[in-house]
Amino acid sequence: MSDAQPATRSAEVVDPVDVVDVVDVVMVGGGNMGAALLGGMIESGVFAPGMLAVVELLDARRNELVDMFPGVAIVDAIPPCRSAVLAVKPPGVPAATTAAVAAGATRLLSIAAGVNIATIEAAAGDDVAVVRCMPNTPALVGKGASAIAGGSAATDDDLGWAESVLGAVGIVDRLPEEQLDAFTGVAGSGPAYIFLIAEALTDAAVAEGIERSTADRVVSQLLLGASTLLARDGDPATLRRNVTSPNGTTAAGLGVLDAHDVRGTFAAAVRAATERSRELGA
Repeated sequence: MSDAQPATRSAEVVDPVDVVDVVDVVMVGGGNMGAALLGGMIESGVFAPGMLAVVELLDARRNELVDMFPGVAIVDAIPPCRSAVLAVKPPGVPAATTAAVAAGATRLLSIAAGVNIATIEAAAGDDVAVVRCMPNTPALVGKGASAIAGGSAATDDDLGWAESVLGAVGIVDRLPEEQLDAFTGVAGSGPAYIFLIAEALTDAAVAEGIERSTADRVVSQLLLGASTLLARDGDPATLRRNVTSPNGTTAAGLGVLDAHDVRGTFAAAVRAATERSRELGA
């Protein structure tokens, strides 16, 4: 759901009663992450389009969602529902929570960064199952890494439901809520670290005389290839040793990185991101 004021109601809004009386899951927020989750849920086959709704305030975005998700109710207010995914910006979470519960939701999944379970439960009231999640942006291409933590009323069934939503766009781990900030520092902020590495390697290649278009393509492929090997073998230390011949080119490059304490720099970056996540949730 956008922070912008709602525009004039669009003729494209679908009355959810025309689909079902009560939807199973309403996606509160039709932005990029909400749409990615919705698409993954439908593709998984676990969630039928006719039992889903997405709430979006902006006319133009609603029209886009109508084209993207045939059969899904595209609405401008939360319809009667059993469960809700809160895909709004952090300041909008309490109001979205209250509205979803008023519409009948007894189970909530929040993907809003920094909004802790206690805040959501205070807005939801008693006996509403709350699951807090930290997803990352690769979920937009079905390669996400998410972590979830359950509130006081959340059962194993509720956590399993949250995993079925998030598992449609990547992997999911269950963590204590106090570890979600560290997860944010690694997986939530981590894509930006990788993109920075890509920028740096591309610029370095250009500085050595390679055309930028070629450098862009090569760096993108090397990151894809390296991540595929890592996903297959799961041992970064062994993979690094395998590509490092004694006194070879890779050893020379790694020697420079070690001299500049790259490991320590990444640890400091994760620590800083973790602390900032704690501050946002305070």
